[in-house]
Amino acid sequence: MSDIHPFRVLRARPLWIAGGVITGVLALLFTVFYVGANIDPAGHMKKLPVGLVNADKGAAMGGEQVNLGARITESIKQSTASGDKIDWKVMDEKEVTEELGKGKLFGALVVPADFTSSITALTGTTADRTPARPTLRVLTNQSAGSLGSGLARTATTQAAENASLQVGKELTARTGAEQAKLPAAARVLLADPAAVTVEDGHPLDPHSGLGLTAFYYALTLVVVGMLSANVISGQVDHALGYTHNDMGPRRLHRPLIRATRVQTLAISSTLMAALSLLMGTLVMVGAVGIMGMDASHLPLLWLFSVAAIAVSGIGALTLLAVFGTPGMLVVTLVFIGMAVPTAGATTPIEALPGFYRFLAEFEPLRQITGGIRSILYYDAQGDAGLTRGWVMMAAGLVAAALFGFGVLGWYDRKGLHRIPVGAAPEKPAVPA
Repeated sequence: MSDIHPFRVLRARPLWIAGGVITGVLALLFTVFYVGANIDPAGHMKKLPVGLVNADKGAAMGGEQVNLGARITESIKQSTASGDKIDWKVMDEKEVTEELGKGKLFGALVVPADFTSSITALTGTTADRTPARPTLRVLTNQSAGSLGSGLARTATTQAAENASLQVGKELTARTGAEQAKLPAAARVLLADPAAVTVEDGHPLDPHSGLGLTAFYYALTLVVVGMLSANVISGQVDHALGYTHNDMGPRRLHRPLIRATRVQTLAISSTLMAALSLLMGTLVMVGAVGIMGMDASHLPLLWLFSVAAIAVSGIGALTLLAVFGTPGMLVVTLVFIGMAVPTAGATTPIEALPGFYRFLAEFEPLRQITGGIRSILYYDAQGDAGLTRGWVMMAAGLVAAALFGFGVLGWYDRKGLHRIPVGAAPEKPAVPA
């Protein structure tokens, strides 16, 4: 036994260098992933999907049939004012309702059926009649993400206001000298005839966190799976006798049961899959039963929750088994550091820099969030994110199995056992 005082290890340069490099890199990476993704969403925004509807039936104006709604939607579609930031999708009212109800649109601009007739009525306003102002409807969609809905609302409102001014110029030119016969209020309205109203295009239940419960529920599933993997990995190692287990002042150590790395991962994964039934149940009980989160399709929500925890946990177990001690840092970066900014919940994928959009294609949190959104907000429609969620979780599970068992099988074949064959096993410590 050495007589060196324990605090002397603080003089060891490798301790400071290793600790400094690992923690410094971790701090830098988390800053880049978290802050970098959200510095300028509006500046990075590209092709944010927004609906554009012309329901206007047109009306006679100056002896000819006119459809101002068609002119507005066409001018917005062809406008270069927003560059490629907004992807205007021309569709009818039914299609817009369906797309908002699947989270595929962040908002919409709707020209109502009586728009042209309401505009023409302004030119016939008399002094004893209050002018009625036509409206352009801006629809929001918080269920697709509050920030994305806000960006869409800003762009759509601006487009509607510009369209109103453009129509005003045309009306002013058409009426000409007749304007002098109109009341002052009507002349003011002719210059900017349309009011812009903002409505919720896909209302959510009150206990839906303004469209964020799906994200936080999905994040809970991933974190539970990730942390459980760390616990299960340690408990399996203790059960096999590879590590001791400190319980307060007591140190427990079981007799060594030799197991290959492949066998250890198989044992851990089996335990994770079984315990996911318990964890998925308790997550749903906590969120829905105790906290009162609005949710429907409860059997499907439970099944998806169990699967998400199992896949996240087995994926984390694989990284822990392959990378060893640094594995938990890798797990944290993959399942939290790179996942949260690319989940498409706080910042839409369309408003992320290109690198983050690439990560979003396979990061597990985005896929799980999409599936939970579909279940909670979109009546569990497959093309609202649920099918993608199932497919990507299955692909993730297959990838984890191939990577984990492939690499660990290679370790075993090379004789890279955790305790070399022939080495004397560590003697169990006597409990204090």
